[in-house]
Amino acid sequence: MKPRQLELPAWGGSRKGAGRKRKDGLRLVSHRRRPEHLARHPVHAVLRTRPDVPGLRKRAVMQELRQALQAAGCRENFRLVHYSIQGNHLHLVLETRDKEALARGMQGLAVRVARAVNRAAGRKGKVFADHYFARALGTPAEVRRAVRYVLDNHLHHGSAGRAPQTDPCASETPLVAPRTWLLSVGWLRSRAGPLPVAYWPTLQAPVA
Repeated sequence: MKPRQLELPAWGGSRKGAGRKRKDGLRLVSHRRRPEHLARHPVHAVLRTRPDVPGLRKRAVMQELRQALQAAGCRENFRLVHYSIQGNHLHLVLETRDKEALARGMQGLAVRVARAVNRAAGRKGKVFADHYFARALGTPAEVRRAVRYVLDNHLHHGSAGRAPQTDPCASETPLVAPRTWLLSVGWLRSRAGPLPVAYWPTLQAPVA
């Protein structure tokens, strides 16, 4: 069964053409004050690179990125559980204590990732186009859809018509063990669509 495309929240206001814009036409993340965050709610976050940054799925860049993500996402108050590396953006599913821990954790992660990308690409300068997008996930259904969207995101970027398979640029298993009920138990019990391909039992069996 092929997972269907899931909708992400708009990066601007509710009106057509609303939201912050750049001269190059790229819509930016709203700078409105972020709401308070509850530790029991996982977070779906997105970081988007500038147009002049090389593709993140290149082998040399990806290897550096994996190390940076692991180093930045294994903290007591900021835990990166799942990630997906796409050509010009990163999808992250994480747990964090509160709004302050989220902000500090994402800042540290962005710095590590930027250094890794520049080191691998032999470049200098800014890597990310704007601040991170983040959305709290408050129900098992929301978490299930978000995890599936992140892990199976490659299926919606040029993989049409192919047999569903895991993404070599995504975390097939949790990077760190989740602690929230929603991300450890609740999402697996939800019936909001199929599981990500990496969780299909037939595809988890070792290859002979």
